[in-house]
Amino acid sequence: MASITLRPDGQRVECGTDEPVLIALERAGYPVPSDCRAGACGTCKVIVLAGEIRMSLYLPMALSDEEVARGYRLTCVGFPATEIIEIDYGEAMVRAGRLPVTLFPPRDNVECVVVDKISRTPEIVELRLRPIGPRLRYWPGQYVELQGPAPEKRAYSLSNAPRRDGEMWLLVSRTKGGTVSGWIHDVLAAGDRVHLSGPYGTFVGDPAQSGPVLCLAGGSGLAPILALADAALRRGYSDPVTVLFSARTEDRLLARGLLAHWQAQYRNFRLVTTLTRSRAGGGLHGRIPDVLHEVVADLSSHQVFIAGSPQFVDACLVAVRDAGADEERLYVERYFPAGRDETAGG
Repeated sequence: MASITLRPDGQRVECGTDEPVLIALERAGYPVPSDCRAGACGTCKVIVLAGEIRMSLYLPMALSDEEVARGYRLTCVGFPATEIIEIDYGEAMVRAGRLPVTLFPPRDNVECVVVDKISRTPEIVELRLRPIGPRLRYWPGQYVELQGPAPEKRAYSLSNAPRRDGEMWLLVSRTKGGTVSGWIHDVLAAGDRVHLSGPYGTFVGDPAQSGPVLCLAGGSGLAPILALADAALRRGYSDPVTVLFSARTEDRLLARGLLAHWQAQYRNFRLVTTLTRSRAGGGLHGRIPDVLHEVVADLSSHQVFIAGSPQFVDACLVAVRDAGADEERLYVERYFPAGRDETAGG
């Protein structure tokens, strides 16, 4: 057992020698920003001030050799290598940016029943899960890890805001060679039981913020955007909320009925769709970065939320920054296939 001291406060956390540092910190109520949980994104890195954290496999894009030399380590694939460790927890939280809420401690092996499985597009199914026991507390925009055929597990964003009955919705894309997504699409059925862990992630909005909101998503990247918009609209958010959503073809546009209902019910909500491989449907045509100027020209007063693959997010970031987006009101969620199915959220 190792003892991890968090600087500058001096709080201590116990961590097993075969336990990821990230898990130990979360269990003790000290969340570190994280996305992939598999050494692919670099979000969970901390500076080791004393002692050592050994790392298992990780991608060079997540942590450079220079950063390793400076003492950075990835907590999601990092394990205690000494009995006494000190990390700069304050620096980690500064990098987290404006984390607006206190995150709920993740829970392991939450047993749920699949109450429904619905085909939403040719490649995407929606799972509706309900816990057997206490509901899982989470913030809109967070994700969970679903246990597939052992030992495989994958992360998926929750696509609905928290409900009183605890039901949780996941959008699952079938990915080429994806063991878990293939199992979900072909084997898992209503009435089956599954286990999940979470919640994880820091893609959460600030309930105290005001002003217009722009959300950008493509494919099943819409999942956390749906949860965020659902929560904001239901709590009476009155400033304009625009969702710009892209898909290859019209039959791959997700949640059309729900989004149409929001447009009818909430005067401040607007949906704009764009197709990248078809001109059907009467909406825009082209990638979101290419059509963004047709939706909004000036983003200096907006909160902007972007969710999708790293390539999608990076391209959108260039476009929104060119439109004047404020870095302090900019939230991104990149989906990393090394830690989850390619279009899974979180």
